[in-house]
Amino acid sequence: MKYLKSLIAGILLTLSLSVFAQPVIYINQVGFDSRGPKIAVIGSDAPLSSKITFSIVDINTHKTEYTGTLSTAQKVADWFPDKIFYQADFSKLSKAGSYKLEFAEGKELFSSDKFTIAEGALAKLTLSSIIHYYNKQRANSPEELEADQHIKLYGSDKTVDLRGGWCDASGDVSKYFSHLAYANFVSPQQIPLVTWSMESVDERIPTLLTKWGLKDSLENEALYGADFITRSLSTENYFYETIFSYFSKDPNARRVVGLRANSVTTDAYQAAFREGGGMGIAALARISRWKKHGAFTSEQYLDGAKRAFAHLLVNNTKYDDDGKENIIDDYCALMAATELWISTNEPLYRDEARKRADNLAKRMSPEGYFIANDANRPFWHAADAGMPIVALSRYLKKETDPAFRDNALQTIKKALDYNLKVTNEVSNPFGYARQGFLYKGEVKDGFFIPHENETGWWWQGENARLGSLATAAIIGGRLVYPDQTGWGVKAPLATFASQQLSWILGCNPYSMCFMYGFGKNNVPYMHSSFGHGSQKGGISNGITGKDGNGDGSGIDFKKEAAGNEWRWTEQWIPHAAWFMQAISEMAEPLNLPIKKQ
Repeated sequence: MKYLKSLIAGILLTLSLSVFAQPVIYINQVGFDSRGPKIAVIGSDAPLSSKITFSIVDINTHKTEYTGTLSTAQKVADWFPDKIFYQADFSKLSKAGSYKLEFAEGKELFSSDKFTIAEGALAKLTLSSIIHYYNKQRANSPEELEADQHIKLYGSDKTVDLRGGWCDASGDVSKYFSHLAYANFVSPQQIPLVTWSMESVDERIPTLLTKWGLKDSLENEALYGADFITRSLSTENYFYETIFSYFSKDPNARRVVGLRANSVTTDAYQAAFREGGGMGIAALARISRWKKHGAFTSEQYLDGAKRAFAHLLVNNTKYDDDGKENIIDDYCALMAATELWISTNEPLYRDEARKRADNLAKRMSPEGYFIANDANRPFWHAADAGMPIVALSRYLKKETDPAFRDNALQTIKKALDYNLKVTNEVSNPFGYARQGFLYKGEVKDGFFIPHENETGWWWQGENARLGSLATAAIIGGRLVYPDQTGWGVKAPLATFASQQLSWILGCNPYSMCFMYGFGKNNVPYMHSSFGHGSQKGGISNGITGKDGNGDGSGIDFKKEAAGNEWRWTEQWIPHAAWFMQAISEMAEPLNLPIKKQ
């Protein structure tokens, strides 16, 4: 009888807590750019009073600097069918300061975590830590340097010197150009993308980097990456794809391998364009223009890029695991050809860049999404979803022919229009970027990537994807939807970009700031070999669809999962790479002419 009474009391307590659960404020816990959108989300288990006002209060002066009204109620049926969400939009507030958001419901006052508003806030607040994060991810412990100087090729006694590079994740000290090559349509760009991203940031905001005392350290880190890419270029002129640790604490267990599912390794370690080769070429060609030397000279960087490009023009499909090129080859080869064209002005690279840009245009579906293969598979990507737009935008830095420019601009416009359409066609108070994908032969739309995909096992949080799409919205938007205010793009794209970064920094249903060492709530520290592990400025994988849902529907985040918590909590180098590209694009105002569409 006592047990029954306790059970009933427990049920009643649970019900009362559910009914009277307090509202929650979900907000970017780090900062907002003065010129950018600023949106928080309020979640509640029951409808709030109508027309609730909120205030943005300076935490130092206690003065209210902005007052607004919450939006109408929204639901996200796929995540929390019984929860109600409201947006608090304070984009008009541009005054620099430290703030909190407050609102009253009945007699109770609710306050958010503190945040900053400042010019170029995210770049100013986080770039130093991001650079430090990569510096700490260097594979430069005495054990790693000794082992990597004489690392064996899989199935051979031949050794090569592959010192340098960055450990891939807070729980993986392997080094990758791309680690999912066997899956063909899922290959992420890893060390070469990081290097190219550093180069892009350095060239995008040199004045700010100098002002903040970061330019030398960022350039040194980029040169460090270029040196590893150069060492990774074989005497046969292909790049070695993977240095795999086998998750062993013994550094001498490392091998140069081709990687398959479940840590199966082979001797297919030659990187195709889509397997890191294209971005490796792009990174070397771009940094060669700096006329600065790391362990190699700028001339050696350019020579390596040219030799690798010539080799892949002949051999690329031999290295593609299914023997066929797809969209990832196209955008990575476009990056490679574009940077070589900018560096050399040679017609070969111009023609190859134009060919790849045209390939991307031909992959555009009537609905506005790219086709990844030569049939019906929509392009989706957990890390580099924005790269087709970024690659085309980079190509347009060099292309002057009106016909070729128009073709690329139309492709960018259609892709951006689709990103906004698919994201906004359902109730979506957090503005999380949705996507189309093929699942069991049917094209579906959803928030998260399908867990049943070509890899056979791999799915994780998509914070790199969000950063890449934010970058694409700003870079591409300035070309096809320019504006003379804010970040130089029309408001819908600016809002889209802002909400992706805010999600990463805490404005998500778990109030989790995925940049370690920032905000109020971080994922647990993750240890790794040779003194590596979680670092301030590193970004964890993030939120996924519900564990067990093959189509990626639902929502999930786990700090512990019997060894599988890496899907959510592990830091990964592409996340910070795309994030720093996005924040550097947002950091400085542009004076753009208004272009009629």
